[in-house]
Amino acid sequence: MKFLFLGDIVGRPGRDAITRHLPRLREQLRLDFVVANGENAAHGFGITKKICEELFAAGVDVISGGNHSWDQAEILGHIDEEPRLLRPANFRAGTPGRGVGVFDTESGLRILAINVMGRLFMEPLDDPFQTIEAALPPGAPVESGFDFVLVDVHAEATSEKYAVGHFCDGRASLVVGTHTHVPTGDAHVLEGGTGFQCDAGMCGDYDSVIGMKKELSLSRLLGRLPKPRMEPAEGEGTLCGVLVETDPKTGLAERVEPLRVGGRLRAAWPG
Repeated sequence: MKFLFLGDIVGRPGRDAITRHLPRLREQLRLDFVVANGENAAHGFGITKKICEELFAAGVDVISGGNHSWDQAEILGHIDEEPRLLRPANFRAGTPGRGVGVFDTESGLRILAINVMGRLFMEPLDDPFQTIEAALPPGAPVESGFDFVLVDVHAEATSEKYAVGHFCDGRASLVVGTHTHVPTGDAHVLEGGTGFQCDAGMCGDYDSVIGMKKELSLSRLLGRLPKPRMEPAEGEGTLCGVLVETDPKTGLAERVEPLRVGGRLRAAWPG
């Protein structure tokens, strides 16, 4: 199975990168399934129903979330109705939406997607490890009836992301980090067969401060203005993601490679 995970979509440049490149990538790479983190898709803060529809039309199968999942008030009425839109599963019980989903492709493949948020330097949510344990199959994905198992860990600390990777090793096809918007150079297969990359990066304009206009970020960091409203940078976005190929007998990763297309970053192409 060929699976593509796309990092945090930041504003219109990130959405444009998806709509410009993903249809071609799906065909050229013969992708079976695509998940993208969309928590910054609406002008950098949250996501809307319209943007969800735009991303689905471009070829995204499932959208995961993070700490900005609720920034657009309208999403509260939509997230319960749209099973393809996830938010971190370790929000307290009763929170709208869902953080775990099972999805079937037209070709008969079955994907389990788990979205959690870290707690180091983040909001004090429920324990992500316990949340993952409750949702993760006990053995390799195929043993539990899945062709692919994804864990999107939306977290600040690299140590916490790596810990989640090793915690899931041998049971997930891919553990990938989101939130920091910087693609890390550590894509590899862990000892037990789980693909891992500490952060997928972002789909957005890298002539920025993690996707936001650099002059506004500098004003805030230098103390020139107390709280200027952050706005996404407006240049050409880079599509950043992670491609995973799995062994059909186990559902575990055979290879995991970064993918970067367009914008300012050096291109990275699998294989």
